[in-house]
Amino acid sequence: MKRLQRAATLVSLVESLRENGSWCGETSIQKASFFLQELTGVPLGFEFVLYKYGPYSFDLTDELTALRADSILTLETPDPKYGPSYLPGKMSGFVLERFPKTVNRHKAQVDFVAERLGRKGVAELERLATALYVQLGSTGRSSLKSRAGNLTRLKPHISKADAEQAAREVDKMRAEAKQLFGQ
Repeated sequence: MKRLQRAATLVSLVESLRENGSWCGETSIQKASFFLQELTGVPLGFEFVLYKYGPYSFDLTDELTALRADSILTLETPDPKYGPSYLPGKMSGFVLERFPKTVNRHKAQVDFVAERLGRKGVAELERLATALYVQLGSTGRSSLKSRAGNLTRLKPHISKADAEQAAREVDKMRAEAKQLFGQ
């Protein structure tokens, strides 16, 4: 995917996340982009590593900064207790109008991810994204308990019960994504 096509997809993701109740801070965009790419197969082209709060892409952070510099995305701070949130910038319409086929091609995947993650808080996004990261790195068909155990080893602050719940929810999302998108 070329840069402006990816920009249009990210603007679409930000819009859909906001429509689904997301604060739309960088953590929300990082985790939603991870799910969009790895769960639904949208070829964003970001490399994710396991980091402090789950899967993270340094390239995506750089891209968000560049999109702000190009006025495609902007930041607002509606409540300083929670940090800034992203919203479409004054040039967002340009990329959306220029790449309607790209936006339409990935609309179902963007909406799928935004509907499932939009209302989740940062801690829950960390658990879910890390559960997906663990599942993608598992060989064969690891049991839910095994994956939850791996999650708690990687993230000791996550309880066993929360890890198991996250693994179950990711299993459900993967099954839905496979049915809808063949992923």
